[in-house]
Amino acid sequence: MLRKLISRVHPRAAVVTHDLLMTAIAWSVADTLRYALLPQPVSVDIFTPELLIVLAVQGAIFYWTGLYKGLWRFASLPDLWNILRASVVGALAIGLALFLYSRLNGIPRSVLLIYPGLLCVLLGLPRLAYRYWKDSRVDLFHAKHSKRVLVIGAGRAGEALVRDLRRDASYHAAGFIDDSPELRGARVHGIPVLGRLEKMPELAREAGAEMLLIAMPSADKAQMRRVVELCEQTGLPFRTVPRLDDVVAGRAQFNELKEVAIEDLLGREPVKLDWSAIRQGLTGKHVLVTGGGGSIGSELCRQIARLGAASLTVIEISEYNLYRIEQELRAQYPELLLRGLIGDCGDPGTCANAFAQARPNVVFHAAAYKHVPLLQEQLREAFRNNVLATREVANAAAQHGAESFVLISSDKAVNPTSVMGACKRIAEIVCQAVAPASNTRFITVRFGNVLDSAGSVVPLFREQIRNGGPVTVTHPEISRYFMTIPEACQLILQATAMGEGGETFALDMGEPVRIRDLAEQMIRLAGKQPGRDIAIVYTGLRPGEKLFEELFHPLENYASTAHPKIFRAAQREFSAALALAQIERGAHASAEFDEEALRACVAALLPGYRWQTGEPSENAEVLPLHKDSA
Repeated sequence: MLRKLISRVHPRAAVVTHDLLMTAIAWSVADTLRYALLPQPVSVDIFTPELLIVLAVQGAIFYWTGLYKGLWRFASLPDLWNILRASVVGALAIGLALFLYSRLNGIPRSVLLIYPGLLCVLLGLPRLAYRYWKDSRVDLFHAKHSKRVLVIGAGRAGEALVRDLRRDASYHAAGFIDDSPELRGARVHGIPVLGRLEKMPELAREAGAEMLLIAMPSADKAQMRRVVELCEQTGLPFRTVPRLDDVVAGRAQFNELKEVAIEDLLGREPVKLDWSAIRQGLTGKHVLVTGGGGSIGSELCRQIARLGAASLTVIEISEYNLYRIEQELRAQYPELLLRGLIGDCGDPGTCANAFAQARPNVVFHAAAYKHVPLLQEQLREAFRNNVLATREVANAAAQHGAESFVLISSDKAVNPTSVMGACKRIAEIVCQAVAPASNTRFITVRFGNVLDSAGSVVPLFREQIRNGGPVTVTHPEISRYFMTIPEACQLILQATAMGEGGETFALDMGEPVRIRDLAEQMIRLAGKQPGRDIAIVYTGLRPGEKLFEELFHPLENYASTAHPKIFRAAQREFSAALALAQIERGAHASAEFDEEALRACVAALLPGYRWQTGEPSENAEVLPLHKDSA
């Protein structure tokens, strides 16, 4: 017990003793220096009552400024500033105390000017020397026993990363690599900047590096791809610090090392949003999200909760998905009024009950089946869930006076060649048909694939690589558009804030990505070589699958909006009454499980769609359902 008490008290007592000793020395030396300047030497008595006053006052100032709380091991500029502050304030307080004690009799005024400077030096130098000694010992130990790493990027992130590495016995920073000409030959924390990125393989070999650490959180995707390509040329493992937007969003810690993810290379640059307009549309509102446990739906729920919705009602058919998102939201937003409802939003009873409880101002309809090959032979289920459920939720939103209804659609609804795409296009027609008779603003948002969503190609490839391959790609030239889940949801919210009702918005998906390139990059990120360690097998296009996706339909006359990443499509003219009649026939066919009748209904709604092969018609356009069509 005594040993524990001594070990707890001793370091702090040593610091207090040191600081008071330095105070006494600083005062005595200042006094001696003042009299040493006189032509006749004067004997100075060091141990005087004034010295006790100096020690008492300065000790109190040290305690007030928190100087005893600082750890010498991590002494830095804030500690030096605290020492300067304590010294100057201490000199002023000592002058006042001595004036009250003796009217400064026998105390030269110049002593009060010399004293704080000497005290700063005497307090600061031992602290910096101690830190230098400890860092040197740690660096020497690291150099002998730790993994040698090169830090790519000598900016603020690189400097902060090296400071953290010095406290970690696992890594020893052997040097920086940076393209900045101003840093050529410089040293950061004593670690040299070795050269430019182009020389990375050569520099890594010369430095004996065993790992590369990428400290470029603000790098754009093109820069990140270039850095990763150079890292791959070295044959060394590499890690990265998180992106700035992930840190700001709370998804990662600043200097948390992680593997480079495919999202770091294929995601796009962060988009600028009009957050004030988005908040105005959601803050204090009652919001309902269908499919709120899915990839898009769950992220929408997070964003909505973050923006201060008054209540959030989540309808989800998967018990586990609902449990997961509900637990997350209750932990992070305890003040949010949250309702989690298990059920199928296409069930009239479930839908009516949810709307009666929630009385939502805003509805996001994200519930849908989306797996193209799986749905190709499941027309009835695709139509029931993607079309009839949309009709049910849209009608409920109109009947309960919701301000806005947002349909989450897909780029596969443009010139559909699959059951999934055809049903999504009919869901859009449902919203356009219901809108004129309602005060609710009906808004449709289309976008392409989202990285790492459930059932998408990225988790499939990741699992195949983990199992040793092969990685299966349908066609060497097949390409898709990708964006991250958070970006897609943010743009959905932005489109919702912009929509006045009846619009179809399409999100700018950037450049298409060849799936073959995606597979090869993921294999390399796993530390393996495509074709050598992991085989890539081409299996051929599946029924309903396009070689490339289309974002725009020629008859919709897409136009730009106030947001550079969002486009507005003009509605194709059609008869709402005829469309709703065909959808009602489809509902009866679905109830009877009559797929032939269901195909006829879909064919009437989408004349350009071919059922036999899932291939597009010759003109590759979906024809509009005109008012005079039967």
